[in-house]
Amino acid sequence: MWSYERRLQYPVKITKPNPKMAQLIMSQFGGPDGELAASMRYLSQRYSMPYKEVAGLLTDIGTEELAHMEIISAIVFQLTKNLSLEEIKTGGFDAYYIDHTTALWPQAAGGIPFNTCFFQSKGDVLTDLHEDLAAEQKARTTYDNILRLITDPEIVDPIKFLREREVVHYQRFGEAMVRVQERLDSKNFYAMNLEIDKLMANK
Repeated sequence: MWSYERRLQYPVKITKPNPKMAQLIMSQFGGPDGELAASMRYLSQRYSMPYKEVAGLLTDIGTEELAHMEIISAIVFQLTKNLSLEEIKTGGFDAYYIDHTTALWPQAAGGIPFNTCFFQSKGDVLTDLHEDLAAEQKARTTYDNILRLITDPEIVDPIKFLREREVVHYQRFGEAMVRVQERLDSKNFYAMNLEIDKLMANK
């Protein structure tokens, strides 16, 4: 169960539309390393996580990623609000405009639609945590790429906040990995699936 606060986790106040920048940042909405995939990944993985504190961590971070998706959506919305047809054409936003006008729709910067194959939920503690660590690094890299291409401080400010949160999430998943490995057989923890192998052993 969630409760919703009618405010963003970090404020977004963009005064100048820029459809070209909107297309780039949209990748963090519906791209392979975006916030939508991140939230779905963690909120799906938590059900098969055998350790309550790690399941709680997945719930916490998955919930925060939803808030990050809201920030990205607000950025894209403000960058495309009240665009003229001339701005749409000269800003390279015309192909997107044909299918979605200026509504939010999850896709990568290259136009590839969101796909659930962007994330994995494997039901194996080590596999899922390795996926989570990699996902946070890939998201951080994407934010780094965005920051290299954008100089407008009204956009840069919230993007920097989101990048910092990816670093924090990576650190927290790293701590979770250590806690999990401490509980496993040190001679075998890369060769077992804790959830499945326990069931097999009891047969």
